[in-house]
Amino acid sequence: MTRTIKGLCFTLALIFLLARGKVFATTPMEQIEETIQQVMAIIGGASNGGEEARRDMLREALMPRFDWDDMAKRALGKHWDSAADRQHEFVAAFAEFLGNSYIGKIGSYKDEKILFVGERTENTRAQVDTKIVPGKGEPIAVSYRLHRVQGGWKIYDIVVEDISIVSNYRSQFERMLSKGTFDDLVKRLRDKDSKNRN
Repeated sequence: MTRTIKGLCFTLALIFLLARGKVFATTPMEQIEETIQQVMAIIGGASNGGEEARRDMLREALMPRFDWDDMAKRALGKHWDSAADRQHEFVAAFAEFLGNSYIGKIGSYKDEKILFVGERTENTRAQVDTKIVPGKGEPIAVSYRLHRVQGGWKIYDIVVEDISIVSNYRSQFERMLSKGTFDDLVKRLRDKDSKNRN
Protein backbone atom coordinates (compact mmCIF):
# COMPACT_ATOMS: atom_id res chain seq x y z
CA MET A 1 0.00 0.00 0.00
CA THR A 2 2.76 2.46 1.01
CA ARG A 3 4.78 1.51 -2.06
CA THR A 4 1.73 2.18 -4.27
CA ILE A 5 1.20 5.64 -2.70
CA LYS A 6 4.91 6.45 -3.11
CA GLY A 7 4.76 5.31 -6.74
CA LEU A 8 1.67 7.43 -7.33
CA CYS A 9 3.32 10.50 -5.73
CA PHE A 10 6.43 10.00 -7.84
CA THR A 11 4.35 9.68 -11.02
CA LEU A 12 2.35 12.83 -10.19
CA ALA A 13 5.56 14.75 -9.44
CA LEU A 14 7.05 13.61 -12.76
CA ILE A 15 3.91 14.65 -14.69
CA PHE A 16 3.97 18.03 -12.93
CA LEU A 17 7.63 18.59 -13.82
CA LEU A 18 7.10 17.58 -17.45
CA ALA A 19 4.01 19.77 -17.73
CA ARG A 20 5.84 22.61 -16.05
CA GLY A 21 8.63 22.34 -18.60
CA LYS A 22 6.05 22.67 -21.36
CA VAL A 23 4.06 25.52 -19.86
CA PHE A 24 7.06 27.56 -18.72
CA ALA A 25 9.34 27.51 -21.74
CA THR A 26 12.83 28.59 -20.75
CA THR A 27 14.41 30.31 -23.74
CA PRO A 28 13.03 33.24 -25.75
CA MET A 29 12.77 31.06 -28.85
CA GLU A 30 10.90 28.33 -26.97
CA GLN A 31 8.42 30.88 -25.64
CA ILE A 32 7.80 32.42 -29.08
CA GLU A 33 7.57 28.97 -30.67
CA GLU A 34 5.09 27.84 -28.03
CA THR A 35 2.90 30.91 -28.61
CA ILE A 36 3.01 30.54 -32.41
CA GLN A 37 2.08 26.85 -32.11
CA GLN A 38 -0.93 27.85 -29.99
CA VAL A 39 -1.89 30.49 -32.56
CA MET A 40 -1.58 28.10 -35.52
CA ALA A 41 -3.65 25.49 -33.66
CA ILE A 42 -6.39 28.11 -33.08
CA ILE A 43 -6.30 29.21 -36.74
CA GLY A 44 -6.37 25.63 -38.02
CA GLY A 45 -8.92 24.33 -35.51
CA ALA A 46 -12.69 24.45 -35.54
CA SER A 47 -14.32 27.30 -33.62
CA ASN A 48 -17.80 26.67 -32.27
CA GLY A 49 -18.41 30.35 -31.58
CA GLY A 50 -17.39 31.55 -35.07
CA GLU A 51 -14.86 34.24 -35.93
CA GLU A 52 -15.49 36.32 -32.80
CA ALA A 53 -14.66 33.33 -30.57
CA ARG A 54 -11.54 32.61 -32.64
CA ARG A 55 -10.37 36.23 -32.24
CA ASP A 56 -10.92 35.98 -28.46
CA MET A 57 -8.80 32.81 -28.35
CA LEU A 58 -6.06 34.52 -30.39
CA ARG A 59 -6.15 37.49 -27.99
CA GLU A 60 -5.72 35.16 -25.01
CA ALA A 61 -2.72 33.50 -26.66
CA LEU A 62 -1.01 36.64 -27.98
CA MET A 63 -1.72 39.66 -25.77
CA PRO A 64 0.17 38.42 -22.67
CA ARG A 65 3.29 37.77 -24.79
CA PHE A 66 3.83 41.54 -25.33
CA ASP A 67 5.16 44.17 -22.93
CA TRP A 68 2.57 46.79 -23.89
CA ASP A 69 3.79 49.38 -21.37
CA ASP A 70 7.31 49.31 -22.77
CA MET A 71 6.16 49.25 -26.41
CA ALA A 72 3.86 52.23 -25.84
CA LYS A 73 6.63 54.15 -24.07
CA ARG A 74 9.09 53.50 -26.91
CA ALA A 75 6.48 54.39 -29.55
CA LEU A 76 5.57 57.68 -27.84
CA GLY A 77 9.28 58.53 -27.53
CA LYS A 78 10.09 61.98 -26.14
CA HIS A 79 6.39 62.71 -25.53
CA TRP A 80 6.11 59.93 -22.90
CA ASP A 81 7.20 62.07 -19.91
CA SER A 82 5.00 65.02 -20.87
CA ALA A 83 1.97 62.67 -20.89
CA ALA A 84 2.66 61.44 -17.34
CA ASP A 85 -0.95 61.73 -16.14
CA ARG A 86 -2.32 59.98 -19.27
CA GLN A 87 0.21 57.22 -19.86
CA HIS A 88 -2.18 54.49 -18.72
CA GLU A 89 -4.83 55.72 -21.17
CA PHE A 90 -2.32 55.77 -24.02
CA VAL A 91 -1.01 52.27 -23.22
CA ALA A 92 -4.58 50.89 -23.26
CA ALA A 93 -5.42 52.57 -26.61
CA PHE A 94 -2.08 51.53 -28.16
CA ALA A 95 -2.35 47.91 -26.96
CA GLU A 96 -5.91 47.56 -28.27
CA PHE A 97 -5.06 49.10 -31.63
CA LEU A 98 -1.77 47.26 -32.25
CA GLY A 99 -2.90 44.00 -30.62
CA ASN A 100 -6.08 43.79 -32.68
CA SER A 101 -4.22 44.78 -35.84
CA TYR A 102 -1.64 42.00 -35.26
CA ILE A 103 -4.37 39.47 -34.41
CA GLY A 104 -6.19 40.39 -37.63
CA LYS A 105 -3.03 39.85 -39.71
CA ILE A 106 -1.96 36.60 -38.07
CA GLY A 107 -5.55 35.35 -38.05
CA SER A 108 -5.62 35.56 -41.85
CA TYR A 109 -2.72 33.08 -42.23
CA LYS A 110 -3.69 29.97 -44.18
CA ASP A 111 -0.88 28.25 -46.05
CA GLU A 112 1.97 30.09 -44.34
CA LYS A 113 4.77 28.20 -42.61
CA ILE A 114 6.84 29.79 -39.88
CA LEU A 115 10.51 28.84 -39.70
CA PHE A 116 12.66 29.59 -36.66
CA VAL A 117 15.98 30.83 -37.98
CA GLY A 118 17.95 31.77 -34.86
CA GLU A 119 18.12 33.27 -31.42
CA ARG A 120 20.50 35.77 -29.82
CA THR A 121 20.48 36.45 -26.10
CA GLU A 122 22.50 39.01 -24.19
CA ASN A 123 21.79 39.40 -20.47
CA THR A 124 18.13 40.46 -20.22
CA ARG A 125 17.57 41.07 -23.95
CA ALA A 126 17.03 38.67 -26.82
CA GLN A 127 16.06 38.48 -30.46
CA VAL A 128 14.29 35.57 -32.12
CA ASP A 129 14.55 35.51 -35.92
CA THR A 130 11.84 33.81 -37.96
CA LYS A 131 10.74 33.59 -41.58
CA ILE A 132 7.15 33.47 -42.75
CA VAL A 133 7.02 31.30 -45.85
CA PRO A 134 3.77 31.89 -47.76
CA GLY A 135 2.15 29.37 -50.13
CA LYS A 136 3.10 31.77 -52.95
CA GLY A 137 5.67 34.54 -53.01
CA GLU A 138 8.88 35.35 -51.19
CA PRO A 139 9.60 34.54 -47.51
CA ILE A 140 9.24 37.45 -45.07
CA ALA A 141 11.86 37.94 -42.34
CA VAL A 142 10.26 38.70 -38.96
CA SER A 143 12.35 39.23 -35.81
CA TYR A 144 10.96 39.46 -32.29
CA ARG A 145 12.87 41.61 -29.82
CA LEU A 146 12.30 40.56 -26.24
CA HIS A 147 13.42 41.39 -22.74
CA ARG A 148 13.09 39.59 -19.44
CA VAL A 149 10.06 40.57 -17.36
CA GLN A 150 9.29 38.80 -14.07
CA GLY A 151 11.07 35.59 -15.03
CA GLY A 152 9.63 35.37 -18.55
CA TRP A 153 10.40 36.88 -21.95
CA LYS A 154 8.12 39.56 -23.40
CA ILE A 155 8.14 41.17 -26.83
CA TYR A 156 8.91 44.89 -26.91
CA ASP A 157 9.33 45.24 -30.70
CA ILE A 158 8.76 43.33 -33.94
CA VAL A 159 11.03 43.92 -36.94
CA VAL A 160 9.55 43.02 -40.33
CA GLU A 161 12.03 43.03 -43.22
CA ASP A 162 14.40 45.31 -41.23
CA ILE A 163 11.62 47.78 -40.31
CA SER A 164 10.93 48.17 -36.60
CA ILE A 165 7.20 48.45 -35.82
CA VAL A 166 7.93 50.59 -32.75
CA SER A 167 10.21 52.99 -34.68
CA ASN A 168 7.64 53.21 -37.46
CA TYR A 169 4.87 54.17 -35.02
CA ARG A 170 7.19 56.60 -33.21
CA SER A 171 7.70 58.48 -36.50
CA GLN A 172 3.94 58.50 -37.18
CA PHE A 173 3.08 59.67 -33.65
CA GLU A 174 5.76 62.38 -33.83
CA ARG A 175 4.15 63.72 -37.02
CA MET A 176 0.64 63.58 -35.51
CA LEU A 177 1.70 65.35 -32.32
CA SER A 178 3.55 68.07 -34.26
CA LYS A 179 0.22 69.02 -35.88
CA GLY A 180 -2.34 67.96 -33.27
CA THR A 181 -2.92 67.19 -29.59
CA PHE A 182 -2.53 64.12 -27.41
CA ASP A 183 -6.34 63.76 -27.49
CA ASP A 184 -6.21 63.65 -31.31
CA LEU A 185 -3.63 60.84 -31.18
CA VAL A 186 -5.61 58.71 -28.72
CA LYS A 187 -8.82 59.27 -30.70
CA ARG A 188 -7.05 58.29 -33.94
CA LEU A 189 -5.81 55.04 -32.38
CA ARG A 190 -9.31 54.21 -31.12
CA ASP A 191 -10.92 55.06 -34.46
CA LYS A 192 -8.41 52.92 -36.36
CA ASP A 193 -8.94 50.05 -33.92
CA SER A 194 -12.71 50.30 -34.37
CA LYS A 195 -12.32 50.31 -38.18
CA ASN A 196 -9.97 47.28 -38.06
CA ARG A 197 -12.51 45.28 -36.05
CA ASN A 198 -15.37 45.95 -38.49
